[in-house]
Order: sequence, then structure tokens, then C-alpha cells
Amino acid sequence: MAAHMTPEEFRRYGRQVVDWIADYQERIEKYPVLSQARPGEVLASLPVHPPEQGEGYENVLADLERIVMPGITHWQHPSFFAYFPANASGPAILGDLLSAGLGVQGMLWATSPACTELETRMADWTAELLGLPAKFRSDGPGGGVIEDSASSAALVAILAALERASGGRAGRDGLTGRHTLYVSSQTHSSLEKAAKITGIGTARVRTVDVDPATLAMDPAHLDALIAEDAAAGLVPTLVCATVGTTSTTAIDPVAAVGEVCRRHGVWLHVDAAYAGVAAVCPELRWLNDGLAEYADSYATNPHKWLLTNFDCNLLWVADRGPLTGALSILPEYLRNRATESGEVIDYRDWQIPLGRRFRALKLWSVIRWYGAEGLREHIRTGVALAQRLAGWIRDEPGFVLFDHHPLSLVCFRPAWDGLPEDEADAATLRLMERLNASGDLYLTHTKAGGRVLLRMAIGAPATREEHVRSAWRRIVEEARAIEREAAAR
Repeated sequence: MAAHMTPEEFRRYGRQVVDWIADYQERIEKYPVLSQARPGEVLASLPVHPPEQGEGYENVLADLERIVMPGITHWQHPSFFAYFPANASGPAILGDLLSAGLGVQGMLWATSPACTELETRMADWTAELLGLPAKFRSDGPGGGVIEDSASSAALVAILAALERASGGRAGRDGLTGRHTLYVSSQTHSSLEKAAKITGIGTARVRTVDVDPATLAMDPAHLDALIAEDAAAGLVPTLVCATVGTTSTTAIDPVAAVGEVCRRHGVWLHVDAAYAGVAAVCPELRWLNDGLAEYADSYATNPHKWLLTNFDCNLLWVADRGPLTGALSILPEYLRNRATESGEVIDYRDWQIPLGRRFRALKLWSVIRWYGAEGLREHIRTGVALAQRLAGWIRDEPGFVLFDHHPLSLVCFRPAWDGLPEDEADAATLRLMERLNASGDLYLTHTKAGGRVLLRMAIGAPATREEHVRSAWRRIVEEARAIEREAAAR
């Protein structure tokens, strides 16, 4: 039988792993941003059967370089502009290491009081940093919790809304098939998925119109849809407003949407997964408009743009009662004196799974290392670089800028003058594929106004102006090359 790794062995190999991560951060620009591996290539490099005997950790580190690294897309690369940022700062990595070393299972307060209480304090700290309303603080009827992702936050918000709308009957007796959800065409797909999981069903998800220019939800159409459903005997249950959509960072008018929700007695969930953390900057706190007056729940992801590695979503509720009412189950083996006293929070009642990791440690590490000032500087850098990029696009002949770019995502496309729309869209996709295949940068795309747009999201800790400028030069050069090729045919 193989011996367990001793503290001394762990110390030796641990130093090697930390050194490897530090070396990786130093050399990350030497890698192609997008993995060049072909489907099945990594799998073919791995033995079909597990080893019979244990082996030294040196072999694991060697195979990390030989097998794993060729199959890695480098999300921390300064020229990674796809999707949204996935920050992994040094303090966050160390916080995650501490969490793994402690091995805490924080399902109950009693299973590690520090796990619960540090999380409560971090939710309150972050609410203060972002200027969120007092109703989300833990010293009142509401409070915050760290979920794994905004998808989970939306799912539990729907369950809480069902609990409130049904007076507790949905959780006890099941759904009646009469509950409805309201999203826009720009809302994240996790809401539709949550409708499937909760049993509401996609047929009961209503799609609200958006403003053609800004892609923001139309409150008047929302009002009409809710009124129509209520008149038909259905139960309008939850509206999801988005602050910073995945596609183009569209901002729904939360206050106007909230007024509709209040009039009809519907739960308002605000999904600010990407954009919400930008409110750490006072000049960007317009992102919070309407939250204090109308939001029942609010979610944002420090693991996108606030220097905290995945997974770390913060969900706040104005009233924890419907949430814990929907999710609390207390079998005999979880009963304990602290829970029964009512003096503690058991976060197992705020999420889907029972088990939970000590995620608060990495958020604590990040906030203490950077402070509010450092966090603001990081956000402001991303916004400033994006606005600079938007200016270059606007000034470049033959390119079209999507005008809504308030934060660090910029959407644009070549004009492809003279090409029909379908051919122009195909050319834009071809441009993106050629750029990504080069290894110099990584972009993704979206569709707005019926046209394909390139998305360039800025926010990696290592990204500087030189990386953005170099990426823009490559985009222009490759677009001109495609135009020349088309003219030669």
C-alpha cells in the first residue's frame, strides 16, 4: 500500500507547484492563447488504465507539461479577449490553496463556524464595496451567500420566488403548471435552463421585447405580458433583469422593470454577473439604479472581473425567508444544538447541494491584498482600455462600432462594403477563426441587430495597452487581407 504524502514531502512538492505556477505566470505570453490541440489529442496521450502502483509526484509535474499544457486555453493570457475575464490573481490562488489545505466542508455553522462567519462578513464587505442597498446586509432580514456561479444564483432565486408566490405550496405539493418567468432575448441562457430544472418548463418562459438600439428590456411589453398571463389565470413569478448582458453588456432599466414587478407582485431578480463588480468604482454606481427600491435578489461574479478565481458568485436577497423556506431540509443526522438555537446561519439552506467549499477564504485574501483602492484601479484600467479601443475602431475606415460599450466589452465588425449581409457575416466569422488560429489573441462573437459582431472583452490582470493595441493591429491587418483575397477572386 502506498504511503500517504508526509508533511515534509508535501512541503517539497508544494514548493515545486508554487514555483511552477509563478513560472507559468511569468511565461504565459509565450503560449498561443487558444489551445492548438485537436479533438482527442489529450485523451490519446493519457494511459487507458490507471497505474497499479503509486509513483512520485515528479512524474505528475512532468506530464502536466507534456500532456496537459498543450490542451490548455490560457484564460489568464493578456491577449485573451473572449467571453468575459476569468481573473486568477495571486492572493486568490493562495486563498484557494488554504481552503484546499483545510479541507473544510462548510454545510453547517457547526461543521466549521469560521467558514460560515467569514462568508457572512465577506458578503457584507462586498456589498459595502459595491455600494449595494442596506437591505442586502446580514444584520437585517436579508443577507448574502457565495454560490458557485450566477447560474446557481438564478436557480435558487427562482425557487425562492416560487416559495413566495405559492405560499410554500410549490415546494410541498409541486408546481401546478401555472407559474411563469420573464426574460428578454438578451438574458443569459441559465434562466431557461433553470426553468427546466425547477419544473416550470420552457413553455412558461416569456420573452420580453428589447429596445432595438440598446437591447435593453422594454418595461411596457413586460407589463403587457404579465397582465395577459394574470388574466389567463397564470401566476407571474419572477422577472430577470440583467445589468451587463453576456452578448453586448446591455443594461436593463431596473427601476422601470422593478416598478412593473411591484405593481404585479412579482419577484425581481437582477443578474449582474459580469458588470456588477464595476460598482466598486463610485463613478460606476449608476449600475445599481433601482436595486434599493425594487430588487428581491441580486447576483454578481467576483470570479469574472474582481480578481478572484473561479468559482465565486455572490447572491444577495432582501428577505432570506423565502429562500431558506424553499431549500431547508433537516434530516436527523444534521441536527445540532447551534442550528436548533436559531442563532446561526446554515448556508446549506441557501444553495442546491448540501456540501460547500470554503470559498470565502479567497475573497478575503483578495480584498485584503488589494483593498478598495486596488480593486477600483483594476476595474478602471479595463474600462479605460476598452474606451481607447472603441476610439480606434471608430476612427478606422471600414469598421463599424456597436455604440453601447459602457464598461470593458467592445463589439464591432468590419463593414465589408459591397457584400450581402449573409456573406459579410460569414467573412466576419472567417476573420475571427483566422485570428484565433494564429495564437496571437482569442475573440468570440455575438449577433446584434441581425448582424455578426466580434466581441473584445478586456480585464485580465496582465493586459496592458500594448496588448490591446497589438490585437487591434492584427484585426485590421487580417481584415484587409481577407478583403484583398476577395477582390482577387
